[in-house]
Amino acid sequence: MEKLRAAVGLQIADEGLLRNLAEGLQDVERLLHEVVRSDVKAVNDAASHLVDAGGKRFRPLFTLLASQFGTGGRDAVVTAAASVELVHLATLYHDDVMDEATMRRGAESVNARWDNTIAILTGDFLFAHASRLVADLGTDAARIIAETFSELVTGQMRETVGPTGDDDPVEHYLSVIGQKTGSLIATAGRFGGMLSDAPDEYVDALRRFGDIIGAAFQISDDVIDIDSPSTELGKSQGTDLREGVRTLPMLYALADKSTNPRLIELLAGPVTEDDLVQEALDLLRESSGLERAKITLADYARRARTELAALPASPARDACESVADYLVARTR
Repeated sequence: MEKLRAAVGLQIADEGLLRNLAEGLQDVERLLHEVVRSDVKAVNDAASHLVDAGGKRFRPLFTLLASQFGTGGRDAVVTAAASVELVHLATLYHDDVMDEATMRRGAESVNARWDNTIAILTGDFLFAHASRLVADLGTDAARIIAETFSELVTGQMRETVGPTGDDDPVEHYLSVIGQKTGSLIATAGRFGGMLSDAPDEYVDALRRFGDIIGAAFQISDDVIDIDSPSTELGKSQGTDLREGVRTLPMLYALADKSTNPRLIELLAGPVTEDDLVQEALDLLRESSGLERAKITLADYARRARTELAALPASPARDACESVADYLVARTR
């Protein structure tokens, strides 16, 4: 249960709630391992790879937490929690192919260990099983997960293409992370509420909270990739710089006419040499872009907390609020 307390900044003082969530996550974990098992060794090994690697399991945890605002449906909630995690894992398999990643969750990525084809097919395999699980939850749930698939793919496509025509780069970026990250966390909250028979107004609030907090997670990651020491990150700084990904602090810096011309030059493409990465990081920390990104993050956290006002006071609501507080605190 101590590991659960530490997960993504979730602060839970209520022992009963903590025990309930821990038991629910154990059930989710068992279902995940059961679902990805295959008699075909190649499929079994590749599909089990990331499940075995673990992770924070925030999406299933939020599904379980959202169900605290209802009165039943535990088995359905566990099924939904496993399904959203399967969708998340599937996107990671596909992301690693697109990013040419070699590591994922401290283990060798599937595309590096096997190849891109295996990684893509494994992601498809997990998408299929997520759909199968949700199909048992009714037509509304099936429609919701299909709409979520569409949002995820659309967000990835828009990110790959980039802003076009008269698109504002910052607005485009915020819209993309809402689709790529916010949409699935929103679905996690929606599933937890609706499948536990929570009132409609609670379900809507949980969905909106998940949507906002999902985007906030990405903004928070953008900030700490620039502003936190490698020892705290557990990985090298400037990953986005090295991959040529323009995150929110960079976009804000590029939009500011007073930004150092040297930084604008460095942000023109991927920065691969260590000394240039360090130079770009130093300039980003001095720019207005980093501070503006922190302000935007604080606004997202405020908006997320506002959505929670529709929910009854409870340890579960307190736990949700702690996530919003954590996302801001980790960037200070």
